Amino acid sequence: MPKAKLVLHAKYVDEQGGLVEMKVYDVPRTPATPYGFKYSLVYVYKGHRLIGYDNHEHQGDHRHFHDTTTPYVFTTIEHLIEDFRRDVAATKKELGQ
Repeated sequence: MPKAKLVLHAKYVDEQGGLVEMKVYDVPRTPATPYGFKYSLVYVYKGHRLIGYDNHEHQGDHRHFHDTTTPYVFTTIEHLIEDFRRDVAATKKELGQ
């Protein structure tokens, strides 16, 4: 069975001290990953995950927004990153940043 191949990894601390990390792997297509990607995008501020997008094997595609977890409809990596960045920007605005 082919192994997962890392196709994107970005990790940095923003100007307010928040941690942004994005990882995307190219994986074999399975019922759990019908489009062939595993991903994890997270924004952590002061030790708390405020935003997260991922597709765990048992939960499927979903979005963490503050204390709420909801299903996420994956279309493309580009759209995923756009949605994530939009949520991070909105959260920073809420925090007064």
